[in-house]
Amino acid sequence: MKALLAICMILTSTLAWAADQAAATAQATTSVNGKVLEVKQVESYTYLLLKTQNGDIWTAVAKAAVKKGATVTVDNVTVMNDFESKTLKQTFPTILFGTLANATGKTKDSYFMGTAYPIFEKKEAIGDIKVPRAKGDHAMTIAEIFSKSAALKDKPVLLSGKVVKYNPGIMGKNWLHLRDGSGSAADNNNDILVTTQNPAKVGDIVTAKGIVRTDMDFGAGYAYKILIEEATLQ
Repeated sequence: MKALLAICMILTSTLAWAADQAAATAQATTSVNGKVLEVKQVESYTYLLLKTQNGDIWTAVAKAAVKKGATVTVDNVTVMNDFESKTLKQTFPTILFGTLANATGKTKDSYFMGTAYPIFEKKEAIGDIKVPRAKGDHAMTIAEIFSKSAALKDKPVLLSGKVVKYNPGIMGKNWLHLRDGSGSAADNNNDILVTTQNPAKVGDIVTAKGIVRTDMDFGAGYAYKILIEEATLQ
């Protein structure tokens, strides 16, 4: 009995180590490749258990027809720890959200809940962006929000900008990056992250009203000096 318990403990430890190795590798490379060991389909996502060279790891992509035994690549990986799927009634200690690539290795268009919004859109080619400053109480440009971030912490702001990146349905929110032409890439104050329940798409000009948060760390290397949360879009 003791021998059996020892074997079970060794196996459990080995599997946990393998999952950690697979997650660490994916986090470093932003993609993961492996053979599909298990498929779980839900309304919006396809969950895939992949056998990789570094161990078995769960991944999630926009709903897709993937069969057990297929070899797939998941690009644009975001590592999530202790992620709970309410649909599956299952908590994944580590899971990689990303975009399913096709057989040629090129990322396919992956759609979220049947909308025309790719689940992980890349930033569009950004030229000159000039979006007029929003009008109303607490209206500011993106550069102004960055410069006054300490004073604005946990306070409302109103800003207008162009959506240059959009990731829907992550941790129950839609994540978008806005630019309005203020600030500069050199000073790292020309692009701001906004979370919202409202949909959008790359190229939209929107006005967002939300709360300024500072020094937010979501884990897996996703830390932000400043962002706007609980935003509503107009």
